[in-house]
Amino acid sequence: MTRDIDLALIGGTGLYRFAGLEDVERQAVDTPFGAPSDELVFGRVGAHRLAFLARHGESHTIPPHRVNYRANLWALMHLGARRVVGVNAVGGIRADMRPRVLAVPDQIIDYTSDRLTSYCDVAGAEVRHIDFSEPYTQGLRMDLLAAARRTGVQVVDGGCYGATQGPRLETRAEIARLRRDGCDLVGMTGMPEAVLARELGLDYACLALVANWAAGCGDQAEISLPEIFANLEAATAAVPKIVTALLTG
Repeated sequence: MTRDIDLALIGGTGLYRFAGLEDVERQAVDTPFGAPSDELVFGRVGAHRLAFLARHGESHTIPPHRVNYRANLWALMHLGARRVVGVNAVGGIRADMRPRVLAVPDQIIDYTSDRLTSYCDVAGAEVRHIDFSEPYTQGLRMDLLAAARRTGVQVVDGGCYGATQGPRLETRAEIARLRRDGCDLVGMTGMPEAVLARELGLDYACLALVANWAAGCGDQAEISLPEIFANLEAATAAVPKIVTALLTG
């Protein structure tokens, strides 16, 4: 059943539900690619319809390399979504990408392995060579940045997201390599989500929440998990405001 969806939001670590959603409905979806991470949640923000999906499941039981990205994106599209914002917890590499910063990256480098990265590898599917020069939809990026400005939330415009395999965090040497490659942020779920959205013809943008300095960056001696979750909680608090402004602006 196709629904009237103005925006789909994929929540990452620390964002398992959308606060303030009204007239909430839940729907389990079967897809040709298996089950999505969890039930899809639908509701209303003012007069606008939002679909929400927890990327790791609402109890955070799915590690980054086991997320069924193909099923997640296909389910959202099948039910009527055309614009998708992925919220991703990341580590900061560049000096201004400090913990609790929000960013809307404009480029990505894929360091993942053994993930299902295309809808083309299904028997009988057409092989399509899509243009991925600009991995995020520029119009949706600009709308997301404008929404943040209207709410008074500071968001960094641009940056390169380095997508690593996970679930472990990276070594100092790996982060040094990512820095040399031009990465400003590091996360584990940016790919293949972005390219799958492109294959489906969906508008897609990333809202990155910096949870910690990446290994060897900033002034930290070591990465503390309690600090990561405290930083994510603080950064996540701004997401409903930005998304609401994006929907209503």
